[in-house]
Amino acid sequence: MKLMQMTTEESTIVRKTKELCQAMLEEPEFLEIRQRLDSFIANDEAKSQYQNLSEKGEYLQHKQQQGVELTPEEISEYETQREAFMKNPIARGFLAAQEEMNKVQQSVSEYVSKTFELGRVPTTEDLDSGSCGQGCGCHH
Repeated sequence: MKLMQMTTEESTIVRKTKELCQAMLEEPEFLEIRQRLDSFIANDEAKSQYQNLSEKGEYLQHKQQQGVELTPEEISEYETQREAFMKNPIARGFLAAQEEMNKVQQSVSEYVSKTFELGRVPTTEDLDSGSCGQGCGCHH
């Protein structure tokens, strides 16, 4: 049995994957997602807010994992930063765009995983069978 040559440029899988990528690029929804991401990248204030919020969140999480109780002031400061970030429409657009991109990636991954599992192209019913996806631990 010959092993599939998936790394070559001429591979059917690579060619079809590129076609999928091109189709995504041509979707109006993808263009909107891209615009929101680009707006965020071009906005220094939103990027700075995001960076500060992420760092603060990681610090507080690390502190909790070490068994140290967070002070009301630390929690309040984090919530104030989060609220300021969420008031920024560019930041909200960025978060929504990230969520939408994740949904597309999950959908594609689910189709590929189900194809391997079933040995055929999955139907909508196959995907809606109550499974949360590979690795979720629910064992549906």
